[in-house]
Amino acid sequence: MKVDVSRVDVWVAGIDDQPGGLAEKLDVLAQADVDLEFIIARRSSSTPGTAVVFVTPIKGARQARAARKIGFEKTKSLHAIRAATGNKPGFASEMTMKLGEAGINLRGLSGASIGNRAVFYLGFDSDADAGKAIRLLK
Repeated sequence: MKVDVSRVDVWVAGIDDQPGGLAEKLDVLAQADVDLEFIIARRSSSTPGTAVVFVTPIKGARQARAARKIGFEKTKSLHAIRAATGNKPGFASEMTMKLGEAGINLRGLSGASIGNRAVFYLGFDSDADAGKAIRLLK
């Protein structure tokens, strides 16, 4: 099965853990015509009343300016790739097994399948590990 694997820049921002906190950030991005493929948000376990949101992609100077204006920054510590493929039962298991056998540790993984397509976002601790993962999964 063909797997389309590419690097992605992940952007992160802090948000207030209150009704509408996430909506405020996403609305500004929408107004800047940002077409997000991935969003994950969660409460901070260490700082009550705060949360964090991760998004990708943010492309071009206009979108980056809008994102920075509301507190988004491109992460420097999270090295991510996107793997898109056909929806096949067990693919995530196969993919993570290959990575583990190659000695590549995952920092995080998110994925979803809709119809006959599946998309995974994988995070690594280093740019070198992300590069190894890309070569392995292609």
